[in-house]
Amino acid sequence: MKFDLVFEGGGAKGMIFVGALQEFEARGNTHGRLLGTSAGAITATLLAAGYGSQEMLEALAEKQDGKSVFTSFMGTPAPFTKEEILDSDILTLLKSIDIPLIPEAIEEKLDDKLIGWLAKQPRSSHLVSFVERGGWYSADNFIRWLQTKLDSGKYKRKPRQFSGITLEQFYAATRKDLSLVVSDTTGESMLVVNHRTAPECPLVWAVRMSMSIPLLWQEVVWQKEWGLYLGQDITGHTIVDGGLLSNFPIELFLSSLENVTALMGPKGDAPVMGLLIDETLPVPGAEQPAAQKPSSGIGELQTVRRISNLVNTLLSAHDKMVMDAFEKLVVHLPAQGYGTTEFDMSDERRELLVAAGQKTMSKYLDQRAMVSFAVVDEAEEDRAAETANKIAARILGRTINQKLTPA
Repeated sequence: MKFDLVFEGGGAKGMIFVGALQEFEARGNTHGRLLGTSAGAITATLLAAGYGSQEMLEALAEKQDGKSVFTSFMGTPAPFTKEEILDSDILTLLKSIDIPLIPEAIEEKLDDKLIGWLAKQPRSSHLVSFVERGGWYSADNFIRWLQTKLDSGKYKRKPRQFSGITLEQFYAATRKDLSLVVSDTTGESMLVVNHRTAPECPLVWAVRMSMSIPLLWQEVVWQKEWGLYLGQDITGHTIVDGGLLSNFPIELFLSSLENVTALMGPKGDAPVMGLLIDETLPVPGAEQPAAQKPSSGIGELQTVRRISNLVNTLLSAHDKMVMDAFEKLVVHLPAQGYGTTEFDMSDERRELLVAAGQKTMSKYLDQRAMVSFAVVDEAEEDRAAETANKIAARILGRTINQKLTPA
């Protein structure tokens, strides 16, 4: 059976999708439209690029210098340019502080030396990146990894060559309807990027924007050469993880609002399935990771922890509302005790997570097979559609009122 698939965001916990897809494929199922946020955007993109669960499983096991390749995704910031340092908020702050008994000329030189030193030191450069680039870590290694994946192996017996193309070109090459959710913090709105809404946006950067967890990874700034979004010029807008506004946007595939279907494409006959990472459900056999001494990372900052907790609360409230409304369509994948940034998890913990995904999908498909899709409760279907319309209209806000450019 063909399903339209929705993948939730969840960082390293998204590895569980591979196990779920193993069982999904083993039952002979295929996918239609694909929608993902953050880690779900990565999974959806690889699926659209022709990756099967076995190739994804091999990718999970990749090592670099004896460690999981995913640990490199939380990278050291690239060197700061002279212009960045001179225009930095930190330097502005330093210059606003008057140190008694020190001549102004000497104080200015000290300020310049201090910001230059902070920007070059391995540890303090993260702090400079946090303030100036909007995130503690660089995601440059992730970009390189994704580019490699999109150019590795074969797609329909031909070499994959997807790393340097736009969303429009990717759709033309694959005919896969892929949509990724991102958050425009400048425009204060949620964006759904695909070949209809942002045809000139590079595929790799669409994924990079969607996985950019706020404050953790550096923000992405929309470039002029990426073209328009819904006919609007958003050059210079700051874009971050779509999960900031909707971590599990299953309602976008269910809504019948004309402006929503214009974003997402026409609704077909394929049923919708949402793969949700449920942190309340334990992973069989997995123990809580041993407590580690905190390193000098983003998690030590009280402000970051407070903001992170607030965002998690907002996302949980939205996800709960969606789950309550569309419970029958949601696969609850267990991930209790696993961390969003646990990219260095042991092979054993990763294998247990993948196995849990496979087992959970098996149980879900067995239960779903017992439901006759030929028998439809029209009243229930109408209520679900109405709920989807309300949720979609709320999370998209003014975006759905903007005019689409011709596809």
